[in-house]
Amino acid sequence: MKTYHAKPGEIEREWVLVDATDLTLGRLASEVAQILKGKRKPQYSPHLDVGDFVIIVNASKIKVTGNKLEGKRYFHHSGFPGGLKEVSLQSLLAKRPERVIEHAVKGMLPKNTLGRAMGMKLKVYGGPDHKHEAQKPRKITLEV
Repeated sequence: MKTYHAKPGEIEREWVLVDATDLTLGRLASEVAQILKGKRKPQYSPHLDVGDFVIIVNASKIKVTGNKLEGKRYFHHSGFPGGLKEVSLQSLLAKRPERVIEHAVKGMLPKNTLGRAMGMKLKVYGGPDHKHEAQKPRKITLEV
C-alpha cells in the first residue's frame, strides 16, 4: 500500500465562516489554525497548503479567561534605541479586535513560508459584516 500525498492541482478550497461571539480566544485560535492547515481534510499533506479560507466575524465579542484582559501584554519594537512598545489585551480589543485573533492564530501556524501562506487565508472582522459574500462561505459552529 502506498502513502497518498496530495498534488497541488488536486487541492480544493472552500470558504468557512466562524462567528466568534462568546468563544474563548485560545480555543477559537487552535480550531481555526487546524482549518487553515487542512488537518481536518482526508487529503492533508504536511508539506502542502491544503487548508480552507476562514472568515471570522464579531472578533470584538470574544471571551478571555482569568485576568488576561489586564495582565496580557503585546510587545513590538520600533527598531530604535528605547523603542520597545507594549499594549494590553484590553486596550487592543478596544482599538483593533481583529489583531488579537490574528496574532493568536498566526502564533499556532508554522513559522516558515508555508505558515505565512496559511496566514494569508485568514480574514478577521470586528463586527458582523464581511465583504466575502460572493465566495458563498459555509457557516460552521466550533465545539470549543
